[in-house]
Amino acid sequence: MKIKQWIAVLLAAAALLIPLTACGSSNTDTATSNEDAETQTAGDNAAAAESDDETTEDEAEATEIKWSITIPGASGSLCNSPTYLAYELGYFAEEGIDAELITADFETKKVGLNNGTISTVNGDFQYFQSIEAGVGMTIVGGLHQGCIKLNVLADSDIETGADLEGKTIAVDEIGGSPYQVTVLWLAQYGLSVDDVNIVAYNDSSLEIEALKSGQVDVAAVWDPIATISTQDGTVRTILDIGTDEPFAGHFCCFLYASTKVVEEQPELIAAELRAYYKAQNWIYENPEEAVRIVTEKGYVSLDEEYFDIAVELVKSYSYPSTEAYANGEWDIEGDIEYYAQALYDAGFLTTDPEEFVSIAYTEIDLTLGLDD
Repeated sequence: MKIKQWIAVLLAAAALLIPLTACGSSNTDTATSNEDAETQTAGDNAAAAESDDETTEDEAEATEIKWSITIPGASGSLCNSPTYLAYELGYFAEEGIDAELITADFETKKVGLNNGTISTVNGDFQYFQSIEAGVGMTIVGGLHQGCIKLNVLADSDIETGADLEGKTIAVDEIGGSPYQVTVLWLAQYGLSVDDVNIVAYNDSSLEIEALKSGQVDVAAVWDPIATISTQDGTVRTILDIGTDEPFAGHFCCFLYASTKVVEEQPELIAAELRAYYKAQNWIYENPEEAVRIVTEKGYVSLDEEYFDIAVELVKSYSYPSTEAYANGEWDIEGDIEYYAQALYDAGFLTTDPEEFVSIAYTEIDLTLGLDD
């Protein structure tokens, strides 16, 4: 009920928010037809983005800033778009948050969550073992499906996880999301990290270079690079967590919050979560403009020729709309239990999955701070 209370407030205000968030629109061209909007030039989009920037600055000046925080999200994957858009569209500022987007690796994020210097992080089930180990973090929301693929050369004889034994697999970092996806998929075939050689590279592009040069047999890669690398026919995908078991149909990424911050500043976490939900809904309604903003702002490196591919990927991630949340179409606790069961069966968790959910998930009252 706590989530639905806030969702009802947001739905009631939706008509008032549309003029502020309409893709490529301004106060002087509200009569522009849908056909005209679809044929906007890149210059029009850039002008709209600049207009959005001005709106964001005005809103930030008009809103009382209650918190100054840092959020890991200065650059990275396409699927982290809710973070980028919550910042660029002013949703953090609307909630009284002065956010600075920073770069942080897996270990830095864990430390920051544990000591409260980082309030929230976008991540998948790679953090489940850390929660079980007592690191001070908790899941407060779901973000999206899909976003990671395992690729091989087109002429490789590798077809399934069973073929990975003895192979060298590239990831972006040990312990990160592509690493965890790889480990969990291996477990489906009775294999473990001891049966393969996993090496870390700095980013997805370097992984693909290593794959094509023969340094590795498999690359566990974030989108959009994962999909783009298959376009010339030299690389193919053997696992897509958006469509393949055991990942399909479930949130792959969740919003984790610092337990310390949840206990000491619950209003801040509620404000951040509201900003994320607004961003998710905006991406759901404006996938093309979302891709335009995150690429033009440098969060994701993407050549213009791959723009349409990126848009289709964003659509495939199934960012929840406000109405979807209101209708109960997403089951955050159910997805947590699903992955906890998979990790439990694979020997990565020792806590009973149902008990793990009670430990790992905290329902946030999204109405906190709204009456201040």
